[in-house]
Amino acid sequence: MATPQLIFVDGTFAELAQEMADFVQVGEEVQPLLEEDKREDALDAIVKASHILNGAPEKDFTPAYNLLIHLVLQSEEPKKYLPLLCGNLLKPITGSPTHGFTLASNALTTIFNLLDKSNPLRFNVFMQIVRFIRQNSQFDLLKPRLKNVEGWLNEWKSDSESQRKLYVEVSDAANDAGDQEESYFYLLKALATFDRDNQEEVTSDEAQKLSLRALRMAISSPSRFDFNDLRSLPSVHALSDSHPVYSQLLDIFTEQDLEDYNDFRDEHQGWIENEKLDHEKLQRKMRLLTFASLAASTPNREIPYASIAKALQIPVEDVEMWTIDVIRSKLVEGRLSQKQKVFLVHRTTYRVFGEKQWRELGTRVDQFKTVVDRLVGVVRKAQTDVEAQREREQQELERKLANAGLDEPQQRGGNRGGRTGGPRQTRPRTDDDD
Repeated sequence: MATPQLIFVDGTFAELAQEMADFVQVGEEVQPLLEEDKREDALDAIVKASHILNGAPEKDFTPAYNLLIHLVLQSEEPKKYLPLLCGNLLKPITGSPTHGFTLASNALTTIFNLLDKSNPLRFNVFMQIVRFIRQNSQFDLLKPRLKNVEGWLNEWKSDSESQRKLYVEVSDAANDAGDQEESYFYLLKALATFDRDNQEEVTSDEAQKLSLRALRMAISSPSRFDFNDLRSLPSVHALSDSHPVYSQLLDIFTEQDLEDYNDFRDEHQGWIENEKLDHEKLQRKMRLLTFASLAASTPNREIPYASIAKALQIPVEDVEMWTIDVIRSKLVEGRLSQKQKVFLVHRTTYRVFGEKQWRELGTRVDQFKTVVDRLVGVVRKAQTDVEAQREREQQELERKLANAGLDEPQQRGGNRGGRTGGPRQTRPRTDDDD
């Protein structure tokens, strides 16, 4: 889509309308209408003849269309003329085969941008832009603008039916461009517009048709492994009555495994082929989903090669190849131990999370708690041992200090008077002592 444009025109409505009428070769018809001030009749004649602009020289195309757009937007009822005006732009621009797409795209964008942001007519113009993009296989040009769609629909106060029409149109354009993820996303948004409390609405032919289309896209997509968003839609729930076999197949892809899929094929022989579904793709996808379920249900996080081979119904020598595929699909994270012939699970994706999964989670939490309790016991014992050792060392230090304190006074008492050496000598008593 082109960037916003401004249109600069100069002259009265009658002057501009006559100029436009002459360009599209209805000047003589329009002149008396303008003289009688029948502006709407004059404009109607001009718009009906405006298909001639598609063959105009390239240099005249944009100025001529800008003038026509200006005249239409001056009308009391632009809604009356815009469908034909936009419809002409969806047709081939014969005057410029090389740049026709760009010229028409600019004109459509100009119409869209010149309408007030809250004008509901913008909805109709945008629908034509989406069809134009789809028709010319230029979805990548539209994709950056899609982030605004929800806000626009709110501004235009579009009802649920109008929203659904636009979402389906965008989904179709994305599908034609090979963008399956974007197509599926907008198809789900279309399904969400059905009133979930209105049983008649969710079981209508339109709802069931779109639901079936979304289901087929979901199970056939090589990169989609989560189906809970689809199953949560009431119109998809209703498929269990209108298309029970499809509903059964969706249940298998949502929470069952390869063996259930093979049983389904045996029960409904030839059905998958008759519905033009690709069995090889479906089977491969079921193997990846089965691997994910196996990894999620393994308590010790180690899966022997033999268990993988049995669940996926493959030779043991193919286990490593399928393990790499499931890791690439981001369903499981882990590493192979070729020596031990096991796959060590680091992380896995739960396909559904119901009562069974809550029980498994509870078991793993209990196991984790046991491990943590053991670790806490080891840490506490180590802390006790450290404190006991520290206390013993303190007591030993205090004992040594106490012993040192007793020896020191004895040494100080023995050296009193500054005498040193051996025992003190005494002389014999005489008469002079008296």
